[in-house]
Amino acid sequence: MSKIRIGIIGCGRIAQRHAKHINKLGALAAVCDVRKERADDLGKEYDVPSYDSLDDFLQTKEMDVVAICSPNGLHAEHTVASFNAGFHVLCEKPMALTSSDCEEMIKTAERCNRRLFIVKQNRFNPAIEAVKEKIDRGDFGKIYSVQLNCFWNRNFDYYEKSEWKGTKKLDGGTLFTQFSHFIDLLYWMIGDVEEAYAMIENYAHQGVIEFEDSGAVALKFKNGVLGTVNYTVNSFAKNMEGSITIFGEKGTVKVGGQYLNKLEYQSFEGEEIGELKEGNPANEYGEYQGSMSNHDRVYENLIDVLLNEGSIATNGLEGLKTVEIIERIYKSANA
Repeated sequence: MSKIRIGIIGCGRIAQRHAKHINKLGALAAVCDVRKERADDLGKEYDVPSYDSLDDFLQTKEMDVVAICSPNGLHAEHTVASFNAGFHVLCEKPMALTSSDCEEMIKTAERCNRRLFIVKQNRFNPAIEAVKEKIDRGDFGKIYSVQLNCFWNRNFDYYEKSEWKGTKKLDGGTLFTQFSHFIDLLYWMIGDVEEAYAMIENYAHQGVIEFEDSGAVALKFKNGVLGTVNYTVNSFAKNMEGSITIFGEKGTVKVGGQYLNKLEYQSFEGEEIGELKEGNPANEYGEYQGSMSNHDRVYENLIDVLLNEGSIATNGLEGLKTVEIIERIYKSANA
């Protein structure tokens, strides 16, 4: 197999990013979207077949992997169908909107003997990678607490121009669509969550979204670390900050910037983090920006796993943990 052949389900904005990297690192095989014109446009751009029927798309013979870029609430359905058709799956964040759906995805992958990859590209941010290395080496000593701040802007137009964003059924909530990457980093760097206490409100998006636009969360991790998450999509006019601060007995660090892309503060008993390599820019979506664009690293990992028996950067169990933590937060907020 000279190149991994990958198809895309869902031809919205994030699919453009996937198609670009697939075309560079592998081979785009086919695309599918219920809106035929959107599938046709992407298919024509890369000269590949386009479909508006999932069943027809999954009959594609010259395909090894399906990239799930559909709305959040359809991830589980599309992933399970792709496994049953014999393909490996790369699923965009969030993995699904319920832990039970995540478990079904994992079980189906095992039953079909296929691989499940979850997109969590913020793990590849240079500053995050450097901090994770220091955690793994024990350079922080005992970690005491962690603070996560997510202050972005998502205005009325962002939701009104979308067929599914802002809906409980297909979007799920602000933590799922905007900030599941950040929750994943808490799990990856600190560990699993034991308790969550949360308050949420919808201040500025009444009538356009079916859930919160702001939240304040207190966490207790299973290893005893205390954490807070403060988040909003009401930052005036533009994204302000995405940051994580870790306090330990031998070190303190803050990774900040708008997208966890800058090492803003560090103080260690031992050697400090040196100069970082240049990171990728943020994902551009016209009127707004998303997380850092590390999808090239995601696809490099997928190809390494399938061709060279490498290790999956983010597997289904880790994707499940993110969803479990978000469920725990929302359960507390809605109690």
